[in-house]
Amino acid sequence: MEKIRIQKIIADCGYCSRRKAEELISKGRVKVNGHPCSLGDKALPNKDIITVDGERIAVPRKKKKLYLMLNKPRGYVTTTSDELDRKCVTELLSGVNERVYPVGRLDKNSEGLLLFTNDGEFANNIMHPSKHVGKTYRVTIRPSISDEQLVQLSEGVVLDDGKKTQPATVNVLTEEKGRVVLLITIHEGRNRQIRRMCEAVGVEVARLRRISIGPLRLGMLKPGEYRELTAEELRAIRNAVSGV
Repeated sequence: MEKIRIQKIIADCGYCSRRKAEELISKGRVKVNGHPCSLGDKALPNKDIITVDGERIAVPRKKKKLYLMLNKPRGYVTTTSDELDRKCVTELLSGVNERVYPVGRLDKNSEGLLLFTNDGEFANNIMHPSKHVGKTYRVTIRPSISDEQLVQLSEGVVLDDGKKTQPATVNVLTEEKGRVVLLITIHEGRNRQIRRMCEAVGVEVARLRRISIGPLRLGMLKPGEYRELTAEELRAIRNAVSGV
């Protein structure tokens, strides 16, 4: 049997995403047969004992892969557990027997489309910048926005970390006194990116809702509810990440 990278084993078991697994390994929280491992190390999934913070990773012989869509409400953090005892998005997945984790994140005050899976390769493909999967947000700002600010957002702005964002697609959906609704599509996944972009050009975000990820659309799914992706949706998102 061929050895597999440890972060891939952890992700394939549905414990967390591959990126999160790499972070856990870097922090020394992952051990193989009782010994700390490093990024790049490999193991035999059905023979070696892999633990995270002392908890053994269960490697199922045959695992049902799940792909879920949740309409995240405001007030929930995108994590499987929270040390501050805040409400976690996984609390909304009642009835899901498999262990799944969120693909990417939405901050506590943001809402909308959030994917969950126990398929590590699928999650990695969705989140990896090289796949250029577009994410579209319905952004309510106040009180107004100028043409110059719209151009700045679309061409890319320098955030508080000194790095410039990639070009985005920005359209005005509605405009009224004291309130403007934008549709913004980005192809990155930087932390709180839309809010930070708006802050960088001097615009206040009143509401932020993600409505699509690639070809996947939130549609009429109610806040706090989830459903499995259809076979057609799975084909569409897989085609999107593979460039078909």
